[in-house]
Amino acid sequence: TATTAATSGDGVNSGPLPVIGSILPVKWLDGTQHEGEVLQVREKGPCSSEFYIHFTDYDRRLDEWVPIERLDLESFKKHLEDDKDKKNGTARGKRKTTTRMTRNQKRKHDEINHVQKGFDEMDATTAAAEREYEKHTKIKYINTVTFGVYNLNVWYFSPYPEEYGKVPHLYVCEWCLKYMAHPSSLRTHECTERQPPGREIYRKKSLSVYEVDGGKHKLYCQNLCLFAKFFLDHKTLFFDVAPFLFYILTEVDEHGAHIVGYFSKEKESADNNNLACICVFPPFQRKGYGRFLIEFSYVLSRLENKIGSPEKPLSDLGKIGYRSYWSWVLLHELKALGAEATVAVADLEESTGILQDDIVATLQYLNLVKYWRGNRAICFTDKLIDELLAYKRFQDPKLRVDMRCVRWSPEIPTM
Repeated sequence: TATTAATSGDGVNSGPLPVIGSILPVKWLDGTQHEGEVLQVREKGPCSSEFYIHFTDYDRRLDEWVPIERLDLESFKKHLEDDKDKKNGTARGKRKTTTRMTRNQKRKHDEINHVQKGFDEMDATTAAAEREYEKHTKIKYINTVTFGVYNLNVWYFSPYPEEYGKVPHLYVCEWCLKYMAHPSSLRTHECTERQPPGREIYRKKSLSVYEVDGGKHKLYCQNLCLFAKFFLDHKTLFFDVAPFLFYILTEVDEHGAHIVGYFSKEKESADNNNLACICVFPPFQRKGYGRFLIEFSYVLSRLENKIGSPEKPLSDLGKIGYRSYWSWVLLHELKALGAEATVAVADLEESTGILQDDIVATLQYLNLVKYWRGNRAICFTDKLIDELLAYKRFQDPKLRVDMRCVRWSPEIPTM
């Protein structure tokens, strides 16, 4: 590993400093150490540097700029010396080996930590696209953002214009989503909006949903996509918003309708996708809003007499959310039918509005599909369904869409 010999002005021992590509232990804010790779280095002042670290086996949302004090330079120095000895044929020790995880253990670890697939696990075309995407998005310069009353940690890179994309802290108006580089700009920003543009299509108590046309409200939707990208790793819709509809979920109080999350979908989808992108902002997560938005997308599809499915591939978080929703819907449908009923996947598609491919994948996940001589059968008992429904992840959602509160109907095409 290449290094730079330097003396730090931060009171840190002089010696070789990490450079791009170096791997070494890095201290988290909770005091624990984790292996990290240096992706970028920047100067913070005379004889002072910061290092952009990706933590091995953890999602990119944890990538961050760290000061030199959080780097374990002693371990790094020792590792360099060991490497030098190995090259000279006089290795004084070996790197600590780790026990290999089984495939199932790795899958569970990656799900828990939301680790994306490695390039070697993808097909060649996907891997090439992912490498190109990572090259342009792997360095995150904005660390925090002010949004309404919240100061939020940024998870991922978002392609704000150059003069805004390199500031450490960004300011975003929670009403119109205009972005600013200075707190004074936010204080003097006179915004008259108190709800999303477009039309309100759902209201129950303090929960409201607005439908916003990306073609009619282009700037708002572009700003929404840029802000949401802070918390989404693999969506790249920022500027071509005209072909999309956005469904904005808000909490309503005496001040207005505060956006908490949204989903988007294509106005015309050849694959009948009923959702392109979904995001619930961090302060409002774990309230059932993600599940609510997923259900709402299916409600709209049913009102259009369509079978819906989200755009693929799903992110790791999206996969978890949809798997939970699909499982809950299908388990309740099977419970209502009873174990003595003859159940076909096509019938489940018709009754639930869930695409057959998604149904089969979910039933396989639940281990309710058996194959015999090339034929597929859905096998279950009433007791098994009750046992599955007792699991926390399959219990009733915190929020349901109340059909009585939906004020929406599909547009009738003009001849």
